[in-house]
Amino acid sequence: MMNQDKYFFTLEIAVRDYELDSEGIVNNAIYLHYLEHTRHAFVKQEGIPFGSLTSEGLVPVVRRMTIDYHVPLRSGDVMLSALWIEREGARFIFHQDIFKKGSGELVVSAVVTIVCMEQNGRINRGDDLAARLAKYFGQNG
Repeated sequence: MMNQDKYFFTLEIAVRDYELDSEGIVNNAIYLHYLEHTRHAFVKQEGIPFGSLTSEGLVPVVRRMTIDYHVPLRSGDVMLSALWIEREGARFIFHQDIFKKGSGELVVSAVVTIVCMEQNGRINRGDDLAARLAKYFGQNG
């Protein structure tokens, strides 16, 4: 069940029929899109449009992702995609969970590590981005 107090951001997303596989459930790769869409909506809410980061010379990229699938979503399902974030050195760690709206069943749990690259390909600590998200660091999810 979803504990609202744990998360910094929640986004409601409806399953679309074209996201289903031949078994009538959401294809496993589609969850990566849901998770990414949620991260982008979160930073946009914080006044950081994703495209502005690259124009400022920072390119946030996924360094690592672990994902556990618990129960499938099907046509007509609506989900709540939620996250909380922490920082470890140059890494931004997004803890993301997707729940079925209504039942509160855990659908997917993921940990996504993001690093910021410079245009030249070097890793940047992402201090500018961290300053914009500082109010979230140090809070336990």
